[in-house]
Amino acid sequence: MATWSRYRESIGDRSGLFSALTDAWPIERALYPGSYVDLSPSTAFRSVVYVDSDPRARRFFADREVVSSERAGRTLPGAGSQVRFLGADYTQRLELPDASVDLLISLFAGPVWEHCRRYLRPKGWLLANTSHGDASLAALDPTLQLVAAVHHRDGHYSLATDRLDHYLEPKRPENANVEQIRTHGRGIAYTKTAFAYLFQRLTPASDPTGAS
Repeated sequence: MATWSRYRESIGDRSGLFSALTDAWPIERALYPGSYVDLSPSTAFRSVVYVDSDPRARRFFADREVVSSERAGRTLPGAGSQVRFLGADYTQRLELPDASVDLLISLFAGPVWEHCRRYLRPKGWLLANTSHGDASLAALDPTLQLVAAVHHRDGHYSLATDRLDHYLEPKRPENANVEQIRTHGRGIAYTKTAFAYLFQRLTPASDPTGAS
């Protein structure tokens, strides 16, 4: 059976990333589309909804004892009280209320923001990387503001919150095109890179641009 401990051997432990986020911002509820079996957000946040269509992820999250044992000794106080899994395609409507989460996670999963933005509350945060173009699309979205760059080195995660204007500057400005990024499904090259980027939502969820 697929487990988080085995998955960590290939992707590393992202618990430090989410711990850094919860230290800096009041994040309690997160949504993680395309999570597979990466349980790391539940070591830092009180409530996390995981979404994946892979049957291996479904089997992992269905075994409550395994999920609990996988987090043993790794969870911050107050974190992990609600762990929910949806075996679904995140590009379709999910069984979640609109504006119900503080953080939307998009790591190596595709166009999460465009399909799941409706679930993010006003002034909530989007964590995205450029793997499938999501951070590049977020950088061009006027409803989002960059508030931190996430760096990963030697297994350690850190947040940069100053000189943010140095990030997300395209090496080739003509590539900063929404339709082009969507078509190719990958991020564009920047003059200064980071592992991921944290954006804050500026518009209310009821705004027309907030609908999926």
